[in-house]
Amino acid sequence: MTKGQGFGFGLGKMKELAEAFKKAQEVQQGAKQLQEELEQMEIEGSSSDGMVKVFMSGNQEPLRVEIAPDAIAQGAETLSETVTAAMKDAYDKSTTTMRERMEELTSGLNLPGM
Repeated sequence: MTKGQGFGFGLGKMKELAEAFKKAQEVQQGAKQLQEELEQMEIEGSSSDGMVKVFMSGNQEPLRVEIAPDAIAQGAETLSETVTAAMKDAYDKSTTTMRERMEELTSGLNLPGM
């Protein structure tokens, strides 16, 4: 090691490193808060005819299903298709919400893969 070079970190590099750690801590705290918010959300998905509604949290946890009496009268196969459509709608809305919130949290950080 050449005298005066230390580990190759100048004061500027140390400041950048400290700022990176600070940002990482902020993102970690924001991610924890976001997770709590997503757990409390109730996102509704519905079938195209509105006879079935599925409710999920913001992190895709199923919460409940509401089925109109008229949907039951349509028979098991049609009801199954209607419930599946409502589930897909709720899932799509939930994942979109999660993605949008994560993008807000990480905006400006230039994280790879985000």
